Amino acid sequence: MKGKKIFGLNITFLIVGVLVVLAFIRGDKQLWFLGGIFAIFGIWTLCAGLGIGLKNVKGAFVKQRSKKASKRKNRKSKISENENGELLLRHVNCRISEYLKSVYPEVTWEWHSENPEKLAADGGTGKIRLYGITDFNYANVTLDELAQLNCEMIKIVPFVDLRKDGGSEPKEKPSNPPSADPEAWYSIQGKKILENCIADLNSHGHDSLIIKENGDICFWRADHEIVRDKFTNFPGKNVWQALVKIIEKQGLSASAEDDCITVSW
Repeated sequence: MKGKKIFGLNITFLIVGVLVVLAFIRGDKQLWFLGGIFAIFGIWTLCAGLGIGLKNVKGAFVKQRSKKASKRKNRKSKISENENGELLLRHVNCRISEYLKSVYPEVTWEWHSENPEKLAADGGTGKIRLYGITDFNYANVTLDELAQLNCEMIKIVPFVDLRKDGGSEPKEKPSNPPSADPEAWYSIQGKKILENCIADLNSHGHDSLIIKENGDICFWRADHEIVRDKFTNFPGKNVWQALVKIIEKQGLSASAEDDCITVSW
């Protein structure tokens, strides 16, 4: 718009100048004055055009610099977000490792879910691959809205291996070391198994069960003791009193005997 205005002024100057020369000047001098007017018109137009061009170039240069600065800022912001996400994930990883090693000191693990950073930031459930444990090879890790951590242990066996081992008796699994943390053990595997057993036995009229030293969960039917389920890595006797208190927090009655723990509801 500004360029058109300047060009219009130049044309006006040219027309007025030519009319004045033609009206008041005669003879050879007329050509000289006309030539001077056209020369001034050309120089003026050229300078105006260069000025506009320089301003446009300057504006384009400033715009380009602003665009590059914005890109650098966005890039730094993304790098910062990625670094923060990785740092948060490392904290969550340490919590998971500490949680698992409280029961399985030799365990190592790795994420088996995509985008664990999102899980660390927003919570939810993700799968991890476990190593160094004979009883389980996977676990579902859950972070709830209160940032509380829980692990559901999983054993996945290829069907072809089941066909190879079909009919064979399961091997006796070693008991958990006495130093195992009873609260972590109960949270990881004990609670779910015990709740399932109680729900099933209660629906059949039973009101108690016993847990043997080897992890067997038994109940009495008439005069016979029947094994309902089995805990793996059941804690040693030295932590049974602590385990009893943990069970009682769930609204159950429990007592530690010489060779078993009795649970009633």
